[in-house]
Amino acid sequence: MKKILSIAGSDSSGGAGIQADIKTITAHKMYAMTVITALTAQNTTGVFAVEETSAEFVSQQIDAIFNDIYPDSVKIGMVSNVAIINAISNSLRKYRAKNIVLDPVMVATSGGKLIRNKDALKALCENIFPLVTVITPNIPEAIALSGIEIINKNDMEHVANVLHNNYGVSVLIKGGHLENYCDDVLVENGSVHWFEGKRIDTKNTHGTGCTLSSAIACGLAEGLDLPHAIIKAKVYITGALKFGLSLGHGNGPLNHCWNL
Repeated sequence: MKKILSIAGSDSSGGAGIQADIKTITAHKMYAMTVITALTAQNTTGVFAVEETSAEFVSQQIDAIFNDIYPDSVKIGMVSNVAIINAISNSLRKYRAKNIVLDPVMVATSGGKLIRNKDALKALCENIFPLVTVITPNIPEAIALSGIEIINKNDMEHVANVLHNNYGVSVLIKGGHLENYCDDVLVENGSVHWFEGKRIDTKNTHGTGCTLSSAIACGLAEGLDLPHAIIKAKVYITGALKFGLSLGHGNGPLNHCWNL
């Protein structure tokens, strides 16, 4: 059985973060392990409180996992401060982790801020980006990372190339925030791949970024190349959205177990 490690924050409502990752990995019939970087009090309407884990404890969790059950891939989600980011970076280098997918979570679907400041963002870019297989920003995250406005597909491809060239990492920019498109673009080793998407009429998108990145990590763990891992992940997340689960009073979660 393939083993997937999620390094992320806990979502008390179960739709995003660690909880979404566990459900996604389980739906792919793989074994989920976790390193918790923060506890959040949140639901479909907002993030009301965040308790960050200490950097030392993050390192201890990673040690416990890699010294016993070595992961076939790693997904990284919410990492909110410089100390935690550096602890993760040092540990991943120490254990030579492979197949790393980073979802650069900055703001929750409900609007809550999930990364502390510009210093944390800089540390994320400089210390973790060079270690990972792919980063998966949405449009607002890609703008924040590049400082370049995105209003159409040409802008998406340009920014993906900029981030790829700046940090030496493959970049998947998700187009769902654009009004007229929902296609995604991947820049990998100088090659550009577009993935067509069909917009699903739903407000219930809580945890889509967490879910997609975890699904990509599952594909990499089973030996798929990056473009095919993304294609398979998009099929999975489309099914989870199409199911039409409606929970809570805000942006509700997906049905991660739609295919079981």
